[in-house]
Amino acid sequence: MTTYQKKIKKIAEMLCGPGPNFALTGAGISTESGIPDFRSPGTGLWEKMDPTKTATTAVLQKDPRVFYKGNFDRFFRYSNAEPNSAHYGLAALEGRGYLRGVITQNIDGLHQKAGTKSIWEVHGHLRTCSCQKCAEVFAFEYLTDQYASGVNPPVCGKCEGVLRPDVVLFGDPMSDDFSDALVALEGCRLLIVAGTSLTVFPVANLPAMAKKLVIINRDPTPWDSSAEVVLRDSLGKVFSDIINELDGKGVKS
Repeated sequence: MTTYQKKIKKIAEMLCGPGPNFALTGAGISTESGIPDFRSPGTGLWEKMDPTKTATTAVLQKDPRVFYKGNFDRFFRYSNAEPNSAHYGLAALEGRGYLRGVITQNIDGLHQKAGTKSIWEVHGHLRTCSCQKCAEVFAFEYLTDQYASGVNPPVCGKCEGVLRPDVVLFGDPMSDDFSDALVALEGCRLLIVAGTSLTVFPVANLPAMAKKLVIINRDPTPWDSSAEVVLRDSLGKVFSDIINELDGKGVKS
């Protein structure tokens, strides 16, 4: 049995123990869906653009046209992406009772599309947008349709205030889902961290709430030395192999 197979077996055994168990995911879980992460050398989104110049609440309020010009293509790509094997694997683990739910930093909605029911989207999502003036809520397509037809910035149909996606921008407070996640994690026995560098706070503090950690990430994280298992492999492959192990099929060599 290879080292990789032993680690998959151990993760499966840990999932079979007493719960509650949760997963915490970041941008790395969606790269296999064609969405770049933020900090990987050479490919990370923040390597190609400075978020402080386009992705902040200050920019949105001061010059919303700059905000949308700098972010619309990214938001549109996120909202049209499809889940990969890692998303479906986590949904399967929840559906079979191995996970209580998923806490995600991602705004792409792919966990929901994959079928996960209990999700804490701590940085918001792209299913809706809101008017900054009257707080009216619209489907996100209301925003994208306007922008695609040449309206920049997109505006509210009631008061013509500027719309904003319902995501947490630089300069925003954390979402209510973050507070709810803190409550949910009380008593967490196992936290599977997948596709996040654990360098963005306050989310980077969440592993401290778990009795045991599993970290699946391409690059090292500050929490690796505290984890029971650390894997650096394709997340889609890892979660497919965990499901196979739990099904008694073992890991395909």
